[in-house]
Amino acid sequence: MTTMNPHEHLAALSREASLLGSSAALLGWDQEVLLPEGGRAYRGEQLALLARLAHERVAGTAMSDAIAKAEAASGDLDPLGDDAVNLRELRRTHERKKLLPVELVEEEARLQSEGQAIWAKARGASDFGQFAPVLERIVDLLRRKAECYGVPDGGEPWDALAEDYEPGCTAKEVDAVFGPLEVRLRELVANLSAADQSPCDAFNRVVFDRSAQEAFVRHMAEGIGFDFNRDRLDTSTHPFCSGTHCGDVRLTTRFHDDNILDALGSTLHECGHGIYEQGLRYDAIGLPVGDSISLGIHESQSRMWENQVGRSAAFWEWATPLAHDILGGGARNFDASALYGAANVVAPGFIRVEADEATYNLHIIIRFGLERQMLKGELAVRDLPEAWNARYRELLGVEVTDDAHGCLQDIHWSMTAMGYFPTYTLGNLHAAQLFEAACSAHPGLVDGFSRGEFDPLREWLNTNVHAEGKRYGALELTEKLTGKPLSAEPLMRHLESKLLPLYGLA
Repeated sequence: MTTMNPHEHLAALSREASLLGSSAALLGWDQEVLLPEGGRAYRGEQLALLARLAHERVAGTAMSDAIAKAEAASGDLDPLGDDAVNLRELRRTHERKKLLPVELVEEEARLQSEGQAIWAKARGASDFGQFAPVLERIVDLLRRKAECYGVPDGGEPWDALAEDYEPGCTAKEVDAVFGPLEVRLRELVANLSAADQSPCDAFNRVVFDRSAQEAFVRHMAEGIGFDFNRDRLDTSTHPFCSGTHCGDVRLTTRFHDDNILDALGSTLHECGHGIYEQGLRYDAIGLPVGDSISLGIHESQSRMWENQVGRSAAFWEWATPLAHDILGGGARNFDASALYGAANVVAPGFIRVEADEATYNLHIIIRFGLERQMLKGELAVRDLPEAWNARYRELLGVEVTDDAHGCLQDIHWSMTAMGYFPTYTLGNLHAAQLFEAACSAHPGLVDGFSRGEFDPLREWLNTNVHAEGKRYGALELTEKLTGKPLSAEPLMRHLESKLLPLYGLA
């Protein structure tokens, strides 16, 4: 029998906890895709048990002892070596998780399962009143969770929760970025809205057969390099990416009779998440060096494939003949220029996941502010629809017509995920900055999209982002790869260089 050294023993405990967590993720995927209605109540109990067992593995004394022994045996470890990174991140996670009572962990898992089921029904009925009672319970639980973690000095409950999604991120820091960004985006949207010229969105009103839509988006996913030998693509109310490890990645998308660009954008977005997951190290499954850095970096990957790639003129030079062949009929009335324009129409609307690039981050700014208010007790849950609708009127100039197009459109709060939404905008900032670095490393990168050449971008990301695991923090990684701290300038350059010419303003 081979005796494990302290770092190997610590890694074994981490892998065991990961097995439990990934099993719960698989049950969560099944809950959204295949689970019959009659199985939902018991699913909550299954997920609660797995949550408790995983929590005990991460927060318990066995992990504490293993970390202490590994630290004692560390000597002169390279701080960026695998053992040191695993130790650093497992210590951080352990210290954080042990602050949570196991009863609270179980309660949250049950509430997530119940909340998602009630949200789906309420959204289908466009009735926030059905969802409000469970959302009140969710906000209460999250306040208790934040208290367990401890609110940082000068901070607020949101900060304590955000640490799970974007380590080190605080509401004040997000505010400092979002404030100026909101001003610039609103100015850009106003200028585009007042322009005498604009692209046509007629393609998005063409009805296509569901099977043709499915074939088209799958072909696009395969074209950018998503590996369906390690994945499946299904449908759900809200598109998402899940799975158990880099060899089993689960994506979902959604379809309408028309609005094919929504299905394509959702699929490319989730493929970006999936490509990240597939790019993680197989030999490090269950370890921090084999895990993603943060949700901001994860979102940078999804938003990059959705926007910098999927909304580029070069992408549509490649994709248009395929759209003609696969979608047939009405698609053949549009050339590559028309489809590129349709993919970049700026039109303030209600739905975040259908939003254009220029208005998308305004949707995130609204959600960030509202969840902060709910957590601080400044906004009662019952008053959420009114507050939501007022902010949409103020920032996007639209009148929300019903709850399904308003505060019930996103699944996140039903999953107890508050502290999450800003990672979408942080992801957009990282995406634009990293994409510029990839273009510098590979001159002609974008031109290659027109020939279906996506390997250079995917491989650059695999090497420089995915395979690094948690070796670097999010801000640290982007600065390392780009030579500059994270900034909104690359995102604004991306938006203005594309949209101003399309609207005859440059």
